[in-house]
Amino acid sequence: MQPLLIVGTGLAGYNLAREWRKRDPQRPLIMLSRDAGHSYSKPMLSTGFAKAKTAAGLIMAERTAMAEQLQAEIIQAELRAIDVDARQLTLADGRRLAYGDLVLALGADPFRPPLAGDAADAVLSVNDLEDYARLRERLQGRQRVLILGGGLIGCEFANDLLQGGFQVDLVEPAGRLLPALLPAQASAALEQALRAGGVQLHLQAGQLAVAVHHQEGGLRVEFRDGSSLTAEVVIAAIGLRPRIALAQAAGLACARGIKVDRYLQSSAAQVYALGDCAEVEGLLLPYVLPLMAQARALAQTLSAQRTEVQYPAMPVQVKTSVCPVVVAPVAADRPGRWTCEGQGQDLRLLFHDPQGQLQGFVLLGQAAAQAADKAALQKQLPALLPVS
Repeated sequence: MQPLLIVGTGLAGYNLAREWRKRDPQRPLIMLSRDAGHSYSKPMLSTGFAKAKTAAGLIMAERTAMAEQLQAEIIQAELRAIDVDARQLTLADGRRLAYGDLVLALGADPFRPPLAGDAADAVLSVNDLEDYARLRERLQGRQRVLILGGGLIGCEFANDLLQGGFQVDLVEPAGRLLPALLPAQASAALEQALRAGGVQLHLQAGQLAVAVHHQEGGLRVEFRDGSSLTAEVVIAAIGLRPRIALAQAAGLACARGIKVDRYLQSSAAQVYALGDCAEVEGLLLPYVLPLMAQARALAQTLSAQRTEVQYPAMPVQVKTSVCPVVVAPVAADRPGRWTCEGQGQDLRLLFHDPQGQLQGFVLLGQAAAQAADKAALQKQLPALLPVS
């Protein structure tokens, strides 16, 4: 019996393996990991300083324990190529692995801005456990941190480092925080909370970093408008790019991510994708809830019970404890209007389309803590990916 081969041991890979093993305890399972293969929750990377967690403290189970739990062979190696005709993988060390079904849970890479200067390589990104360990090591004995990017990742790390006792500057060239998720009024409330907590926000439109230089005591970041800021550690938090290069080289159809259908099958037979690398009917949702829905559906499909993935409305929780945020995002060009209730940082914003249908909402501060209200609003939203 040819094995199921899962490439990736992050949340997507391990959750799929767990769900699938409930249904098929016999078939051989091979998992390929580019890192140590420990099981941990990636969302915890942006709460680790507030909770005084080392990288080792975030590990829920080491690779050997996961291999035993999943009855799997977990190989730490770099994937070099995928041959969908021969149904085999080539590893960087020359080994070849045959598969019956292949699942690509490749994840995404942090976007690295093109920076000049002799310290461009000193800019950090945090996308996995090793990155987090590197950040903690770099911050030993240091206090001043500059974050490039005020989206979800940047805001969460600003909040976490603030709670961890660091001095934080954050730069967002769009002119406001979480511009892709929040309307302007909600951004302003979050900005007020972070400023009150001690984060120094730099929200000048177009303030893009262009160079990073070493200087005595730390780093100097230069911006396109001629301004500069200094810090001891610089973090780029500008977004993620799905890892699609190997899939493209193998001839799989790709757009922003690896294109898959509602069964999470790619353009090649017996090859599937899920998680941050997978684009499901045009939707690329790098969040935990869509990933979990994918894992449950694909586990059934791989167990001979073909099951389409469905996305109900899935609000995003932003882990900013100074001002908690729950958001069901709305595309900027969607017709309709926002209404707002509350004051200060405790806001309830609703977006209705011209027909009066609720299409999105934002809950901030105390409003975000009202679980019953969130659940009631969520039920009113249309599904992101309904039953076909």
